[in-house]
Amino acid sequence: MIREISVVGGGTMGNGIVTVFALHSYSVNLIETDEGRISKAMNSISNNLQRMVKKATISAEQMESALKNITAFDVLSKTPESTDLVIEAIYENKDAKLTVFKELQNLLNSDCIFASNTSSISITELATFSRPDKFIGMHFMNPVPMMKLVEIIRGYSTSDETFNTVRELAESIGKTPCEVNDFPGFISNRILLPMINEAIFAFMEGVAKAEDIDTVMKLGMNHPMGPLTLADFIGLDVCLAIMNVLYEGFNDAKYRPCPLLKKMVAAGKLGRKSGEGFYKY
Repeated sequence: MIREISVVGGGTMGNGIVTVFALHSYSVNLIETDEGRISKAMNSISNNLQRMVKKATISAEQMESALKNITAFDVLSKTPESTDLVIEAIYENKDAKLTVFKELQNLLNSDCIFASNTSSISITELATFSRPDKFIGMHFMNPVPMMKLVEIIRGYSTSDETFNTVRELAESIGKTPCEVNDFPGFISNRILLPMINEAIFAFMEGVAKAEDIDTVMKLGMNHPMGPLTLADFIGLDVCLAIMNVLYEGFNDAKYRPCPLLKKMVAAGKLGRKSGEGFYKY
């Protein structure tokens, strides 16, 4: 049974994951690299909870209880050995993720389940450090507190016991788990990112202005957000990283990243996070 959860990484996805588990009465450890990052993550969590109170989604008492369920640590080596499940939620880089898991392998108890929130990297490859039967993907959607979906990705050696435990855990926090096998991009990004990439090609080729491309997809396809707006929201650097995983994983030219996407990332135009992407913020 999962009682204590450690989340490595306090960025947008990490602090959202912490928030959801804390609201559902789990003991949650937030692991970051320094006090400054912890302070930023906890401020985001507190602000998100306050917005939920204002919207009457949760009560003030639930907010206070959730905050009490969170403990923060400023170095990876402080991750409590008693952790039942560790979820890695750092940036989308295989080597960086493997470094985290290799260090945690020597810190945590032998029954601990290891999970990655990766949006595209092979779960089987991430599990090579050790205990592959207890390794799994938990791909939450952004914003985590609002979005119901969690892709649960089986690696080549993920056991049924691990999968069933994580599926039940996802259901316990009000999420809808979808079982996915380990292929580049899983389901969500294998479909979503090529669409975004094609929208960038259309923009680059002068087919239409960014606003018109987004309007066609919103009004014509009933999408809540146009693909270029969504790219800015995700982060163009993240979009490029996922397209590269698809391109390299399938070795298929249809997944090649748009040259404009690569150029914008090189120029630091990453979307909302940098203040400019296809739109200015």
